[in-house]
Amino acid sequence: MARQLDYRTMKEIFHRFQTVEPEPRGELEHTNAFTLLVAVALSAQATDAGVNKATRGLFAIADTPQKMLALGIEGLTEQIKTIGLFRQKAKNVIRLSEILVERFDGEVPSSRAALTSLPGVGRKTANVVLNMWFGFPAQAVDTHIFRIGNRTGICPGRDVEAVERAIEDNVPVEFQRHAHHWLILHGRYICTARKPKCGVCVIRDLCPFEEKTP
Repeated sequence: MARQLDYRTMKEIFHRFQTVEPEPRGELEHTNAFTLLVAVALSAQATDAGVNKATRGLFAIADTPQKMLALGIEGLTEQIKTIGLFRQKAKNVIRLSEILVERFDGEVPSSRAALTSLPGVGRKTANVVLNMWFGFPAQAVDTHIFRIGNRTGICPGRDVEAVERAIEDNVPVEFQRHAHHWLILHGRYICTARKPKCGVCVIRDLCPFEEKTP
């Protein structure tokens, strides 16, 4: 695990990320807060591309909690059967739809505690929704961020919550809004697990990782 980078280096790293991609976007397709919540919940142990393929048809007919309940567990299961763990995920989506209608007037709440009270919604999922829909600088730490955070010293930590705190504590505030998206995209496409693409990395000269590739 690399040591936490200093403030000047952190600022330069995120300035470069911002220059390359001023307005990074998540890759899960959605049309409103509810479809975003469902898409993120379905994405656990699945690829964004795989989720998008399944949800295009689903969201065309069920883009609100009420419509999801009308579709029912069998209809939902049929729509998402190409996604891993689809049976349990279908149960969670139906139950969270019921709770949204019963407790939140059919609206997705903008509270982390309220979001994580929903079935199949953990802290990471809640943070994605808070960030992408409500514009809150919440940091959703996935495997990509955990890996590169420790590899580069951008946000080192022994678990995901420690990495989340490292982002919140050390990334300059002007970059907090998009920090997790820049890090996810960097980890997904450049700083990959087995063979990072150091030769095209925009922060190569600032990264302390010793086993750099050409």
